[in-house]
Amino acid sequence: MTTKVVTQFPIPYEEIEAFCRKWNIIRFELFGSVLRDDFGANRSDVDVLVTFAPGATPGLQYFSAEEELARILGRSVEMTTRRTVEQSDNWIRREAILSEAQTVYEA
Repeated sequence: MTTKVVTQFPIPYEEIEAFCRKWNIIRFELFGSVLRDDFGANRSDVDVLVTFAPGATPGLQYFSAEEELARILGRSVEMTTRRTVEQSDNWIRREAILSEAQTVYEA
């Protein structure tokens, strides 16, 4: 199920949902400048948190998923897993990302 969120960049929700199903992503979240006024139309990337279904982490194909998502969005993407952020030793970064992340898709 997709949820529309207020962003500084148009999000193709149907394509995001199809992408998530293809890659067994059960949660897709946006964070960072795409949610704020400091998003630069020509310079900012799109920051994404994903959660894969149990046992479905793609290994090295992860980078193919990130490239595919960049093609869908038409700009560069920084994709990371929610688990990586939750386990980060940098508590300031961890809290900043998790407090502002907004769910776009959840299975």
